[in-house]
Amino acid sequence: MQRLSYKILELIALSLGLSKDRFHGFFKEQTSFMRLNYYPPCPAPELALGLGRHKDAGAMTILAQDDHVGGLEVKRKIDGQWILVKPLHDAYIVNVGDLIQVWSNDKYESVEHRVKVNSEKERFSIPFFLNPSHNIWVQPLEEFINDQSPAKYKGYSWGKFYATRKLSNFKKLTAENVQAHHFKL
Repeated sequence: MQRLSYKILELIALSLGLSKDRFHGFFKEQTSFMRLNYYPPCPAPELALGLGRHKDAGAMTILAQDDHVGGLEVKRKIDGQWILVKPLHDAYIVNVGDLIQVWSNDKYESVEHRVKVNSEKERFSIPFFLNPSHNIWVQPLEEFINDQSPAKYKGYSWGKFYATRKLSNFKKLTAENVQAHHFKL
C-alpha cells in the first residue's frame, strides 16, 4: 500500500506541475496506518450509520471494500446529495485527504464521505491512511503562493493536529473535532 500510495502521490505532484518526488520528504517517518472495518447488517439501516460524514485528515486514503456490498457514499459538491460509490471487483477507491488540499492550496479538494450499513449483509472494508511524519509543518506549498494566489490556510503542526484529533475521537464533544478547514484563512 505504501508503494501504491507513493505512486499516486507522484501522479498528483505531476498533475500539479511539480517534480514527481515533491511530496516524498513529508513521509520519511510517516504515521500511516491500516484499519479493518466490520459493519454488521442492520434491519433499519436508515436509523444507523456505519461511519458518520467526515473528510480524511491525512494525505490520502486507499480503500479496499467488499465488491458485493456497497455502503460508501460521497457528498456531491454541486447539490449536496449523497451518492453511493458502487463497489468494483479488484479495484481500490482513492480519497484525497485534507493534506493534499492544504498543500495544493485548494487545487485538490478533500472528499466528504460516510458509510451506510446494509439491511441484510455484513460489510468489510480495509482503508490505508497515508499520513506524514509527526514533525511536519502543514501549509500550502510555496509553489502555489503568489500575489494572485495567496495562501488559503495558516500552517499547523501535523503531530499536534493528529494527537488532538485522536484524543477526541469517540468522545461526546461540545464542538466539532479539529479539522483542516479550521486553519482556512
